[in-house]
Amino acid sequence: MAKDGTNRGGVRVGAGRKKKSLDEKILEGHSPEAIKPVSSEEMPPPKEYLSSVQKSGERLCAAEIYSETWAWLKLRGCENLVDNQLLEQYAMCVARWRQCEQAISCFGLKGRHPTTGGEMTSVYVKMSHDYLKLIAQLRYQIYSAVKENSTVEGLPYNNDDEMENILRKA
Repeated sequence: MAKDGTNRGGVRVGAGRKKKSLDEKILEGHSPEAIKPVSSEEMPPPKEYLSSVQKSGERLCAAEIYSETWAWLKLRGCENLVDNQLLEQYAMCVARWRQCEQAISCFGLKGRHPTTGGEMTSVYVKMSHDYLKLIAQLRYQIYSAVKENSTVEGLPYNNDDEMENILRKA
């Protein structure tokens, strides 16, 4: 406790031993500790707001991203381990990031300051960066659930991640 009475410090993110994946536990001869819920056969329907019509007249593509991510989880047998709200947040962030990138392509990287009229970085660049950071956090949460609980052979949790494959070879 600090002099001002606040409790600073605490557990640090990423500190401590890394958790072993379910596959590693099984290979070592331990019984799996993770209890997997019974797998559902159908994907829960995406919420209506994930495909709502935008101001530009186009439909938001978050429902497609939601479906693709759920199918990816289903392929690995982990569709019930990730909360639907987390999937919806991830899908919405990816869709909004794509909108920001389209706006950058349309309007450019530079803009005019509203009061001074001087040149400034487009607001879409900052929004795009913020969405990318949020996407990375949400993707990490989804991947960690899959990594710790997937027992599907031949389908590692990061099968699609080229950078991870490059780093493992190095």
